[in-house]
Order: sequence, then structure tokens, then C-alpha cells
Amino acid sequence: YGTDYETPDGTCIRDYIYIEDLCRAHLLALNKLETSRELVYNLGNGKGYSVKEVIETVKKVSGKDFKVTAAERRLGDAPILTSDATKARTELGWKIELPELEKIVETAWQWHNTHPNGYED
Repeated sequence: YGTDYETPDGTCIRDYIYIEDLCRAHLLALNKLETSRELVYNLGNGKGYSVKEVIETVKKVSGKDFKVTAAERRLGDAPILTSDATKARTELGWKIELPELEKIVETAWQWHNTHPNGYED
């Protein structure tokens, strides 16, 4: 949504994370609950990628060219949102294993190709 953000390519920037990195953080947090009552952690890569970067990466990884239609910017959308996972790294010993956007997209593309019906397969 939007191509008029004050970012290098005009699209918003968001933090993307590999699903297995996210799952590992959740498991570590669940274990921590045995000794702590309340836990709040920000989880993410800490590096933002623009919508255009993600689209181009998906095209490259998939080998498919597809039409992209830009919609109007939504009211209230921030130009840049990234996480600071310092607390999760410090308290849980968590770390990102797969930080590169291209690798994240490759694993997602492989999964979708091997599971065309989603979790029904």
C-alpha cells in the first residue's frame, strides 16, 4: 500500500523473519515461562526490506514475472517498521539463523511448491 513513503524506493519498509527462527523464539519463551510470570519480546530480523525489494526477490526466487498493482497508502501506516530483538537475544539466548531475505523467500517458495494445498498435504 503506497508508493509515496519517504524511503529509498517510495514503498514502506518492514521486518521479515524466517518462520523457523520465529518458532524457535516461541519455544524458548515457553521454556522461560517456567521461571517467569510475564514475558514480552519483540521478535524480528532487525533489518527492514521495502515492499519493492520483497516483490523483486519473490520474482527472482520463483522465476515468475507477475503484475503488481500499487494501492493507495493507508492512513496511519508508518514508513518504516523494524524490530529490536535485543531482549530476546539477551534473556532467551535466541538468535536469527536465516537473516537474508532471499533465503527466507526461497524456503517459503520451496514449501509452497511441495505443499500446493497448504497444510492439507
